[in-house]
Amino acid sequence: MYQFKTRPLKDHITTIRQLLDENNFSAAENIVELPGSGSNRIYFRIYFHDSNRETLIAAFNPDVSENRAWLVFSRHFKNTGLPVPEIFARDEGMQYFLLQDLGDTNLLMLLLNSGLTERVKEYYRQVIGDLVRFQTEGIKGLDMNVAYPVKEFDKRSVLWDLNYFKYYFVKPHEVLFDERRLEDDFNVLADRLLKADSSFFQYRDFQARNIMIHNERPWYIDFQGGRKGPLQYDLVSLLYQARAGLPQSFRNELYGLYLKKLEETVPGQAAQFEKYFADFIYFRLMQVLGAYGFRGLIQRKSHFLKSIPPALQNLKQLLKMSPVDEMFPELHRIFTQITGLDQYDDQDIPADKLTVSINSFSFKKTGYPQDTTGNGGGFVFDCRALPNPGRIKELKDYTGLERPVIEYLQDKSEVNRFMTEVFRLVKQSIGNYLERGFTHLQVNFGCTGGKHRSVFCARQLSDFIGMKYGSEVGIRLKHIELEKED
Repeated sequence: MYQFKTRPLKDHITTIRQLLDENNFSAAENIVELPGSGSNRIYFRIYFHDSNRETLIAAFNPDVSENRAWLVFSRHFKNTGLPVPEIFARDEGMQYFLLQDLGDTNLLMLLLNSGLTERVKEYYRQVIGDLVRFQTEGIKGLDMNVAYPVKEFDKRSVLWDLNYFKYYFVKPHEVLFDERRLEDDFNVLADRLLKADSSFFQYRDFQARNIMIHNERPWYIDFQGGRKGPLQYDLVSLLYQARAGLPQSFRNELYGLYLKKLEETVPGQAAQFEKYFADFIYFRLMQVLGAYGFRGLIQRKSHFLKSIPPALQNLKQLLKMSPVDEMFPELHRIFTQITGLDQYDDQDIPADKLTVSINSFSFKKTGYPQDTTGNGGGFVFDCRALPNPGRIKELKDYTGLERPVIEYLQDKSEVNRFMTEVFRLVKQSIGNYLERGFTHLQVNFGCTGGKHRSVFCARQLSDFIGMKYGSEVGIRLKHIELEKED
Protein backbone atom coordinates (compact mmCIF):
# COMPACT_ATOMS: atom_id res chain seq x y z
CA MET A 1 0.00 0.00 0.00
CA TYR A 2 2.78 2.45 0.89
CA GLN A 3 5.78 2.90 -1.33
CA PHE A 4 8.01 3.73 1.64
CA LYS A 5 7.27 0.53 3.54
CA THR A 6 10.17 -1.27 1.88
CA ARG A 7 12.55 1.68 1.88
CA PRO A 8 16.12 0.50 2.65
CA LEU A 9 17.32 0.95 6.22
CA LYS A 10 20.27 3.11 5.12
CA ASP A 11 17.85 5.59 3.49
CA HIS A 12 15.90 5.94 6.74
CA ILE A 13 19.12 6.58 8.65
CA THR A 14 20.31 9.16 6.09
CA THR A 15 17.02 11.05 6.39
CA ILE A 16 17.18 10.97 10.20
CA ARG A 17 20.73 12.37 10.16
CA GLN A 18 19.57 15.17 7.88
CA LEU A 19 16.67 15.94 10.22
CA LEU A 20 19.07 16.13 13.17
CA ASP A 21 21.35 18.50 11.27
CA GLU A 22 18.50 20.74 10.07
CA ASN A 23 17.28 21.15 13.65
CA ASN A 24 20.71 21.90 15.17
CA PHE A 25 21.16 18.62 17.02
CA SER A 26 24.60 17.12 17.47
CA ALA A 27 25.68 14.51 14.96
CA ALA A 28 24.55 11.02 15.94
CA GLU A 29 27.11 8.41 16.92
CA ASN A 30 24.72 5.57 16.11
CA ILE A 31 21.12 5.11 14.94
CA VAL A 32 19.62 1.70 15.71
CA GLU A 33 16.28 0.33 14.55
CA LEU A 34 14.07 -0.85 17.40
CA PRO A 35 11.92 -4.01 17.41
CA GLY A 36 8.74 -3.57 15.39
CA SER A 37 5.09 -3.96 16.39
CA GLY A 38 1.92 -4.66 14.48
CA SER A 39 1.83 -1.39 12.51
CA ASN A 40 3.67 0.23 9.60
CA ARG A 41 5.55 2.54 11.96
CA ILE A 42 9.30 2.11 12.39
CA TYR A 43 11.25 3.42 15.39
CA PHE A 44 14.95 4.13 15.86
CA ARG A 45 17.04 5.05 18.90
CA ILE A 46 19.59 7.81 18.36
CA TYR A 47 22.84 7.75 20.37
CA PHE A 48 25.21 10.70 20.61
CA HIS A 49 28.98 10.83 21.07
CA ASP A 50 28.45 12.48 24.47
CA SER A 51 27.34 9.54 26.61
CA ASN A 52 25.80 11.97 29.13
CA ARG A 53 23.42 13.29 26.51
CA GLU A 54 19.97 11.72 26.50
CA THR A 55 19.10 9.52 23.55
CA LEU A 56 16.30 10.42 21.15
CA ILE A 57 13.71 8.38 19.30
CA ALA A 58 13.17 8.80 15.58
CA ALA A 59 9.81 7.63 14.23
CA PHE A 60 8.82 6.94 10.64
CA ASN A 61 5.26 6.40 9.49
CA PRO A 62 4.19 6.60 5.83
CA ASP A 63 0.56 7.40 6.77
CA VAL A 64 0.51 11.21 6.79
CA SER A 65 -3.14 11.47 7.86
CA GLU A 66 -2.45 9.37 10.94
CA ASN A 67 0.69 11.40 11.65
CA ARG A 68 -1.24 14.67 11.46
CA ALA A 69 -3.75 13.43 14.05
CA TRP A 70 -0.94 12.23 16.30
CA LEU A 71 0.96 15.53 15.99
CA VAL A 72 -2.06 17.71 16.82
CA PHE A 73 -3.16 15.45 19.67
CA SER A 74 0.37 15.32 21.10
CA ARG A 75 0.78 19.08 21.18
CA HIS A 76 -2.64 19.56 22.73
CA PHE A 77 -2.11 16.94 25.46
CA LYS A 78 1.34 18.36 26.20
CA ASN A 79 -0.16 21.83 26.65
CA THR A 80 -2.86 20.33 28.87
CA GLY A 81 -0.17 18.91 31.16
CA LEU A 82 -0.70 15.26 30.28
CA PRO A 83 2.46 13.07 30.22
CA VAL A 84 3.05 12.37 26.53
CA PRO A 85 6.46 12.38 24.77
CA GLU A 86 7.71 15.69 23.48
CA ILE A 87 8.08 16.11 19.71
CA PHE A 88 11.27 17.98 18.90
CA ALA A 89 11.19 18.10 15.10
CA ARG A 90 9.60 16.67 11.95
CA ASP A 91 10.36 16.64 8.24
CA GLU A 92 8.38 18.65 5.69
CA GLY A 93 6.61 15.54 4.43
CA MET A 94 5.35 14.76 7.96
CA GLN A 95 6.68 11.20 7.89
CA TYR A 96 9.77 11.46 10.13
CA PHE A 97 9.76 12.76 13.71
CA LEU A 98 12.31 13.26 16.49
CA LEU A 99 10.85 12.43 19.91
CA GLN A 100 11.64 12.26 23.59
CA ASP A 101 13.01 8.81 24.51
CA LEU A 102 10.89 7.21 27.23
CA GLY A 103 13.04 4.07 27.44
CA ASP A 104 12.02 0.47 26.76
CA THR A 105 9.89 -0.44 29.78
CA ASN A 106 6.14 -0.40 29.38
CA LEU A 107 3.59 -1.31 32.03
CA LEU A 108 2.80 -4.67 30.45
CA MET A 109 6.48 -5.65 30.38
CA LEU A 110 6.85 -4.62 34.02
CA LEU A 111 3.79 -6.65 34.98
CA LEU A 112 4.93 -9.77 33.10
CA ASN A 113 8.48 -9.55 34.46
CA SER A 114 7.81 -8.84 38.11
CA GLY A 115 4.18 -9.89 38.61
CA LEU A 116 1.41 -7.83 40.14
CA THR A 117 3.58 -6.27 42.83
CA GLU A 118 2.51 -3.31 44.93
CA ARG A 119 4.68 -1.10 42.72
CA VAL A 120 2.86 -2.29 39.58
CA LYS A 121 -0.51 -1.87 41.30
CA GLU A 122 0.38 1.71 42.21
CA TYR A 123 1.23 2.45 38.58
CA TYR A 124 -2.17 1.12 37.54
CA ARG A 125 -3.82 3.37 40.11
CA GLN A 126 -1.96 6.38 38.70
CA VAL A 127 -3.04 5.35 35.22
CA ILE A 128 -6.71 5.40 36.24
CA GLY A 129 -6.44 9.05 37.27
CA ASP A 130 -4.61 9.93 34.07
CA LEU A 131 -7.26 8.17 31.97
CA VAL A 132 -10.02 10.30 33.45
CA ARG A 133 -7.93 13.39 32.64
CA PHE A 134 -7.37 12.31 29.03
CA GLN A 135 -11.07 11.66 28.56
CA THR A 136 -12.48 14.76 30.28
CA GLU A 137 -9.76 17.43 30.13
CA GLY A 138 -8.07 16.19 26.97
CA ILE A 139 -11.19 16.72 24.85
CA LYS A 140 -11.46 20.42 25.74
CA GLY A 141 -10.23 22.51 22.82
CA LEU A 142 -8.99 19.45 20.92
CA ASP A 143 -9.22 19.78 17.14
CA MET A 144 -11.19 16.67 16.19
CA ASN A 145 -11.16 17.63 12.50
CA VAL A 146 -7.77 15.93 12.21
CA ALA A 147 -8.95 12.69 13.86
CA TYR A 148 -8.18 9.60 11.75
CA PRO A 149 -9.73 7.40 10.44
CA VAL A 150 -12.97 8.75 12.00
CA LYS A 151 -13.80 11.80 14.12
CA GLU A 152 -16.32 10.19 16.40
CA PHE A 153 -17.63 6.90 17.71
CA ASP A 154 -20.58 6.20 15.40
CA LYS A 155 -22.56 3.22 14.15
CA ARG A 156 -20.47 2.79 11.03
CA SER A 157 -17.21 2.54 13.02
CA VAL A 158 -18.85 0.12 15.49
CA LEU A 159 -19.96 -2.15 12.65
CA TRP A 160 -16.47 -1.99 11.14
CA ASP A 161 -15.07 -3.49 14.34
CA LEU A 162 -17.82 -6.09 14.65
CA ASN A 163 -17.35 -7.23 11.06
CA TYR A 164 -13.59 -7.35 11.66
CA PHE A 165 -14.37 -9.92 14.35
CA LYS A 166 -16.68 -11.85 11.99
CA TYR A 167 -14.35 -11.99 9.00
CA TYR A 168 -10.95 -12.35 10.70
CA PHE A 169 -11.78 -14.51 13.71
CA VAL A 170 -15.14 -16.26 13.40
CA LYS A 171 -14.94 -17.32 9.75
CA PRO A 172 -11.27 -18.47 9.82
CA HIS A 173 -12.24 -20.80 12.69
CA GLU A 174 -15.15 -22.18 10.62
CA VAL A 175 -17.67 -21.38 13.34
CA LEU A 176 -21.30 -22.13 12.45
CA PHE A 177 -23.66 -19.15 12.50
CA ASP A 178 -26.60 -17.55 10.71
CA GLU A 179 -25.37 -14.46 8.83
CA ARG A 180 -28.70 -12.63 8.95
CA ARG A 181 -29.25 -13.25 12.67
CA LEU A 182 -25.71 -12.22 13.46
CA GLU A 183 -26.23 -8.93 11.60
CA ASP A 184 -29.37 -8.40 13.69
CA ASP A 185 -27.35 -8.89 16.88
CA PHE A 186 -24.65 -6.55 15.62
CA ASN A 187 -27.21 -3.81 15.01
CA VAL A 188 -28.83 -4.24 18.43
CA LEU A 189 -25.41 -4.10 20.13
CA ALA A 190 -24.35 -1.05 18.12
CA ASP A 191 -27.54 0.79 19.07
CA ARG A 192 -26.97 0.00 22.75
CA LEU A 193 -23.36 1.20 22.64
CA LEU A 194 -24.42 4.48 20.99
CA LYS A 195 -26.77 5.25 23.89
CA ALA A 196 -23.70 5.92 26.08
CA ASP A 197 -22.62 9.57 26.39
CA SER A 198 -20.12 10.16 23.58
CA SER A 199 -18.88 13.65 24.44
CA PHE A 200 -15.44 12.57 25.72
CA PHE A 201 -12.03 11.75 24.24
CA GLN A 202 -11.78 8.07 23.41
CA TYR A 203 -8.12 7.06 23.44
CA ARG A 204 -9.03 3.92 21.47
CA ASP A 205 -6.00 1.76 22.42
CA PHE A 206 -5.58 2.46 26.12
CA GLN A 207 -3.70 -0.66 27.26
CA ALA A 208 -0.54 -1.43 29.20
CA ARG A 209 1.69 -1.87 26.12
CA ASN A 210 1.06 1.80 25.32
CA ILE A 211 1.94 3.02 28.81
CA MET A 212 5.65 3.61 29.26
CA ILE A 213 7.27 3.74 32.69
CA HIS A 214 9.80 6.59 32.69
CA ASN A 215 11.23 8.53 35.63
CA GLU A 216 9.05 6.49 37.99
CA ARG A 217 5.73 7.48 36.44
CA PRO A 218 3.47 6.43 33.54
CA TRP A 219 3.71 8.14 30.13
CA TYR A 220 1.34 7.58 27.24
CA ILE A 221 1.83 6.77 23.55
CA ASP A 222 -0.19 5.52 20.54
CA PHE A 223 -3.29 7.70 20.87
CA GLN A 224 -3.32 8.70 17.19
CA GLY A 225 -6.51 6.68 16.56
CA GLY A 226 -8.39 8.68 19.19
CA ARG A 227 -11.84 10.09 18.52
CA LYS A 228 -14.80 11.66 20.26
CA GLY A 229 -16.64 8.87 22.01
CA PRO A 230 -17.88 7.18 25.19
CA LEU A 231 -15.84 6.59 28.33
CA GLN A 232 -16.35 2.85 28.83
CA TYR A 233 -14.25 1.61 25.90
CA ASP A 234 -10.90 2.83 27.27
CA LEU A 235 -11.38 1.45 30.78
CA VAL A 236 -12.35 -1.92 29.30
CA SER A 237 -9.21 -1.83 27.12
CA LEU A 238 -7.05 -1.42 30.22
CA LEU A 239 -8.79 -3.81 32.61
CA TYR A 240 -9.44 -6.65 30.13
CA GLN A 241 -6.17 -6.61 28.20
CA ALA A 242 -5.60 -10.28 27.39
CA ARG A 243 -1.85 -10.52 28.02
CA ALA A 244 -2.06 -8.58 31.29
CA GLY A 245 -4.39 -11.14 32.88
CA LEU A 246 -5.40 -8.87 35.76
CA PRO A 247 -7.27 -10.77 38.52
CA GLN A 248 -10.93 -9.86 38.86
CA SER A 249 -10.42 -8.54 42.38
CA PHE A 250 -7.91 -5.97 41.14
CA ARG A 251 -10.12 -5.10 38.18
CA ASN A 252 -12.92 -4.41 40.67
CA GLU A 253 -10.63 -2.16 42.70
CA LEU A 254 -9.59 -0.16 39.63
CA TYR A 255 -13.18 0.02 38.41
CA GLY A 256 -14.28 1.51 41.75
CA LEU A 257 -11.37 3.97 41.70
CA TYR A 258 -12.30 5.03 38.16
CA LEU A 259 -15.93 5.70 39.14
CA LYS A 260 -14.75 7.75 42.12
CA LYS A 261 -12.40 9.86 39.96
CA LEU A 262 -15.04 10.25 37.26
CA GLU A 263 -17.72 11.37 39.72
CA GLU A 264 -15.32 13.94 41.18
CA THR A 265 -14.63 15.29 37.70
CA VAL A 266 -18.05 14.95 36.03
CA PRO A 267 -20.73 14.66 38.76
CA GLY A 268 -23.65 12.40 37.83
CA GLN A 269 -21.78 10.48 35.09
CA ALA A 270 -21.00 7.31 37.08
CA ALA A 271 -24.52 5.82 36.97
CA GLN A 272 -24.76 6.21 33.20
CA PHE A 273 -21.27 4.75 32.85
CA GLU A 274 -22.17 1.55 34.74
CA LYS A 275 -25.34 0.94 32.71
CA TYR A 276 -23.47 0.09 29.49
CA PHE A 277 -20.14 -1.17 30.82
CA ALA A 278 -20.74 -4.90 30.16
CA ASP A 279 -21.78 -4.14 26.56
CA PHE A 280 -18.44 -2.43 25.99
CA ILE A 281 -16.53 -5.39 27.44
CA TYR A 282 -18.12 -7.67 24.84
CA PHE A 283 -17.50 -5.12 22.10
CA ARG A 284 -13.83 -4.63 22.96
CA LEU A 285 -13.22 -8.39 23.27
CA MET A 286 -14.68 -8.91 19.79
CA GLN A 287 -12.60 -6.05 18.41
CA VAL A 288 -9.32 -7.43 19.79
CA LEU A 289 -10.13 -10.99 18.71
CA GLY A 290 -10.62 -9.64 15.20
CA ALA A 291 -7.21 -7.95 15.42
CA TYR A 292 -5.59 -11.10 16.83
CA GLY A 293 -7.15 -13.12 14.03
CA PHE A 294 -5.85 -10.82 11.32
CA ARG A 295 -2.37 -10.25 12.75
CA GLY A 296 -1.98 -13.79 14.10
CA LEU A 297 -3.93 -16.27 11.99
CA ILE A 298 -3.45 -14.45 8.69
CA GLN A 299 -0.19 -12.50 9.05
CA ARG A 300 1.26 -15.21 11.37
CA LYS A 301 2.65 -12.77 13.94
CA SER A 302 3.25 -14.87 17.03
CA HIS A 303 2.64 -12.14 19.62
CA PHE A 304 -0.98 -11.90 18.48
CA LEU A 305 -1.44 -15.67 18.36
CA LYS A 306 -0.21 -15.83 21.95
CA SER A 307 -2.87 -13.30 22.97
CA ILE A 308 -5.82 -15.37 21.72
CA PRO A 309 -6.07 -17.89 24.64
CA PRO A 310 -6.21 -15.27 27.43
CA ALA A 311 -8.71 -13.22 25.42
CA LEU A 312 -10.96 -16.28 25.12
CA GLN A 313 -10.54 -16.88 28.84
CA ASN A 314 -11.77 -13.31 29.47
CA LEU A 315 -14.76 -14.06 27.28
CA LYS A 316 -15.55 -17.25 29.24
CA GLN A 317 -15.53 -15.31 32.53
CA LEU A 318 -17.69 -12.56 31.08
CA LEU A 319 -20.30 -15.04 29.83
CA LYS A 320 -20.69 -16.29 33.40
CA MET A 321 -20.99 -12.80 34.89
CA SER A 322 -23.13 -11.15 32.18
CA PRO A 323 -24.91 -13.74 29.98
CA VAL A 324 -26.06 -12.59 26.53
CA ASP A 325 -28.15 -15.55 25.41
CA GLU A 326 -31.49 -13.67 25.49
CA MET A 327 -30.42 -10.29 24.11
CA PHE A 328 -27.89 -11.54 21.53
CA PRO A 329 -28.78 -15.18 20.74
CA GLU A 330 -26.59 -15.57 17.65
CA LEU A 331 -23.60 -13.96 19.31
CA HIS A 332 -24.12 -16.30 22.26
CA ARG A 333 -24.06 -19.24 19.84
CA ILE A 334 -20.76 -18.01 18.38
CA PHE A 335 -19.22 -17.31 21.79
CA THR A 336 -20.09 -20.83 22.96
CA GLN A 337 -18.26 -22.31 19.98
CA ILE A 338 -15.11 -20.15 20.08
CA THR A 339 -14.58 -20.53 23.82
CA GLY A 340 -14.57 -24.29 23.27
CA LEU A 341 -12.02 -24.36 20.45
CA ASP A 342 -9.72 -27.34 21.03
CA GLN A 343 -6.53 -25.67 19.80
CA TYR A 344 -6.65 -23.17 22.66
CA ASP A 345 -7.46 -25.56 25.50
CA ASP A 346 -3.89 -25.47 26.88
CA GLN A 347 -3.71 -21.69 26.38
CA ASP A 348 -0.51 -22.07 24.42
CA ILE A 349 0.43 -22.16 20.77
CA PRO A 350 2.66 -25.11 19.77
CA ALA A 351 6.27 -23.94 19.43
CA ASP A 352 8.15 -24.13 16.15
CA LYS A 353 11.33 -26.13 15.84
CA LEU A 354 13.82 -23.42 16.75
CA THR A 355 15.01 -23.29 20.37
CA VAL A 356 17.25 -20.48 21.64
CA SER A 357 19.45 -21.47 24.59
CA ILE A 358 20.47 -18.39 26.57
CA ASN A 359 23.19 -18.73 29.23
CA SER A 360 24.81 -16.37 31.70
CA PHE A 361 28.25 -17.39 33.00
CA SER A 362 31.42 -16.23 34.76
CA PHE A 363 34.56 -15.83 32.66
CA LYS A 364 36.61 -16.18 35.84
CA LYS A 365 34.90 -19.14 37.51
CA THR A 366 33.15 -21.32 34.93
CA GLY A 367 34.43 -20.28 31.51
CA TYR A 368 32.55 -20.67 28.25
CA PRO A 369 29.36 -22.79 28.40
CA GLN A 370 29.51 -26.11 26.63
CA ASP A 371 27.41 -26.74 23.56
CA THR A 372 25.41 -29.95 24.00
CA THR A 373 23.75 -29.96 20.57
CA GLY A 374 26.78 -30.71 18.41
CA ASN A 375 26.40 -27.39 16.55
CA GLY A 376 29.59 -25.90 17.96
CA GLY A 377 28.10 -23.08 20.04
CA GLY A 378 26.91 -19.59 19.09
CA PHE A 379 27.06 -15.99 20.25
CA VAL A 380 29.28 -15.02 23.20
CA PHE A 381 28.73 -11.46 24.47
CA ASP A 382 31.29 -9.98 26.87
CA CYS A 383 29.47 -7.87 29.47
CA ARG A 384 32.63 -6.86 31.37
CA ALA A 385 32.76 -3.43 29.73
CA LEU A 386 29.39 -2.54 31.26
CA PRO A 387 28.97 -0.78 34.64
CA ASN A 388 29.46 -3.35 37.39
CA PRO A 389 26.85 -3.48 40.20
CA GLY A 390 29.13 -5.96 42.00
CA ARG A 391 31.48 -3.08 42.86
CA ILE A 392 28.72 -1.13 44.60
CA LYS A 393 28.32 -2.01 48.24
CA GLU A 394 24.54 -1.66 48.27
CA LEU A 395 24.10 -3.85 45.18
CA LYS A 396 26.75 -6.56 45.37
CA ASP A 397 24.59 -9.00 47.35
CA TYR A 398 21.76 -8.83 44.80
CA THR A 399 21.71 -10.65 41.45
CA GLY A 400 20.80 -9.54 37.96
CA LEU A 401 17.31 -10.96 38.52
CA GLU A 402 16.51 -8.62 41.39
CA ARG A 403 14.96 -5.18 41.16
CA PRO A 404 17.81 -3.01 42.59
CA VAL A 405 20.32 -4.35 40.05
CA ILE A 406 17.78 -4.28 37.21
CA GLU A 407 16.95 -0.63 37.87
CA TYR A 408 20.63 0.28 38.17
CA LEU A 409 21.52 -1.30 34.81
CA GLN A 410 18.39 -0.13 32.99
CA ASP A 411 19.34 3.43 33.87
CA LYS A 412 22.72 3.20 32.10
CA SER A 413 22.76 4.37 28.48
CA GLU A 414 25.75 2.16 27.62
CA VAL A 415 23.81 -0.90 28.81
CA ASN A 416 20.79 0.04 26.69
CA ARG A 417 23.05 0.60 23.68
CA PHE A 418 24.74 -2.78 24.25
CA MET A 419 21.42 -4.63 24.49
CA THR A 420 20.02 -2.88 21.42
CA GLU A 421 22.94 -4.22 19.39
CA VAL A 422 22.49 -7.67 20.92
CA PHE A 423 18.80 -7.63 19.95
CA ARG A 424 19.68 -6.62 16.40
CA LEU A 425 22.27 -9.37 15.93
CA VAL A 426 20.24 -12.14 17.53
CA LYS A 427 17.08 -11.10 15.68
CA GLN A 428 18.96 -11.42 12.39
CA SER A 429 20.07 -14.96 13.26
CA ILE A 430 16.64 -16.04 14.47
CA GLY A 431 15.02 -14.85 11.24
CA ASN A 432 17.62 -16.69 9.16
CA TYR A 433 17.42 -19.87 11.26
CA LEU A 434 13.62 -19.97 11.03
CA GLU A 435 13.79 -19.63 7.24
CA ARG A 436 16.37 -22.40 6.96
CA GLY A 437 14.66 -24.77 9.39
CA PHE A 438 17.48 -24.85 11.96
CA THR A 439 16.58 -26.20 15.39
CA HIS A 440 18.99 -24.51 17.80
CA LEU A 441 20.71 -21.21 18.51
CA GLN A 442 22.95 -20.62 21.51
CA VAL A 443 23.55 -17.16 23.03
CA ASN A 444 25.93 -16.66 25.98
CA PHE A 445 26.54 -13.64 28.21
CA GLY A 446 29.67 -13.56 30.35
CA CYS A 447 30.88 -11.21 33.07
CA THR A 448 33.46 -11.44 35.82
CA GLY A 449 31.38 -13.10 38.53
CA GLY A 450 28.43 -14.36 36.50
CA LYS A 451 25.87 -12.93 38.92
CA HIS A 452 24.99 -9.39 37.86
CA ARG A 453 25.59 -8.07 34.34
CA SER A 454 25.49 -11.37 32.44
CA VAL A 455 22.38 -12.49 34.33
CA PHE A 456 20.61 -9.20 33.63
CA CYS A 457 21.50 -9.30 29.91
CA ALA A 458 20.44 -12.94 29.51
CA ARG A 459 17.07 -12.19 31.10
CA GLN A 460 16.59 -9.10 28.92
CA LEU A 461 17.22 -11.12 25.76
CA SER A 462 14.85 -13.85 26.94
CA ASP A 463 12.10 -11.26 27.48
CA PHE A 464 12.79 -9.65 24.11
CA ILE A 465 12.54 -12.97 22.24
CA GLY A 466 9.42 -13.95 24.15
CA MET A 467 7.70 -10.66 23.35
CA LYS A 468 8.75 -10.60 19.68
CA TYR A 469 8.34 -14.25 18.67
CA GLY A 470 6.04 -15.71 21.31
CA SER A 471 5.62 -19.47 20.96
CA GLU A 472 7.22 -19.46 17.50
CA VAL A 473 10.60 -19.79 19.23
CA GLY A 474 11.36 -21.89 22.31
CA ILE A 475 13.61 -20.41 25.02
CA ARG A 476 15.91 -22.17 27.48
CA LEU A 477 17.32 -19.73 30.01
CA LYS A 478 20.13 -20.87 32.34
CA HIS A 479 22.18 -18.85 34.82
CA ILE A 480 25.18 -21.12 35.27
CA GLU A 481 26.89 -19.40 38.19
CA LEU A 482 23.65 -18.86 40.12
CA GLU A 483 22.61 -22.47 39.66
CA LYS A 484 26.06 -23.69 40.73
CA GLU A 485 25.87 -21.68 43.96
CA ASP A 486 22.35 -22.98 44.66
